[in-house]
Amino acid sequence: MSPLETSAAGRAFDGMFSAGTGHFVGPDGRVEHLDVGQWAGRSDLIDRELFTDLCTGPTLDLGCGPGRLLGDLLDRGVPALGIDVSAEAIRRSRRRGALALQLDVFDDVPGAGRWRHAMLADGNIGIGGDPVRLLQRVRQLLAPRGTVFVEVAPLGSGLVQEERRLHVAGALSPSFPWAVVGLDAIGEVARDAGLRVGDVRSAGGRHAVTLVSLPTPAT
Repeated sequence: MSPLETSAAGRAFDGMFSAGTGHFVGPDGRVEHLDVGQWAGRSDLIDRELFTDLCTGPTLDLGCGPGRLLGDLLDRGVPALGIDVSAEAIRRSRRRGALALQLDVFDDVPGAGRWRHAMLADGNIGIGGDPVRLLQRVRQLLAPRGTVFVEVAPLGSGLVQEERRLHVAGALSPSFPWAVVGLDAIGEVARDAGLRVGDVRSAGGRHAVTLVSLPTPAT
């Protein structure tokens, strides 16, 4: 996203987290309910199975929101940093005692090149509207054998890249780019970013994959 789009998205998500509810609105007027209450709550068994139980070392939560997953990692003593463009999300994450910074993933992120794991939960593979570019950036943040845990949409969702708005408290935000990546599309997206799907997990109607770096071709 451009700095202007990032700022617009940050303000929109500020309003959503403050209101405790919100909807995505697509370019065709299609509405998608967002589970703001779940994101603001505590992690559950599904979160742990899909994400936090797999985190065995320093972990970066990209688009951390109010810090649900960070809180679980904190309780388990796993070093973790959350980043989000929403100031309200960061405030709520810090209230849990988590380490969180108001940053865009393309900003200078502390520890770049040394994180063992990165998480893109709750549809955050959509950040910026270009999942290949996003995953290429995530590779730069990870240690050489680091892994990415990505939540994806159900089989048949494909790859959707579009402009969306947030509808919060009767008002529409400015548009910003977003993407949806389904189980049927993540393999190709990952390959284009220099990654491959290591495994697939499903629980409670949600789906996540582990991405690992492709081997470097022999010279």
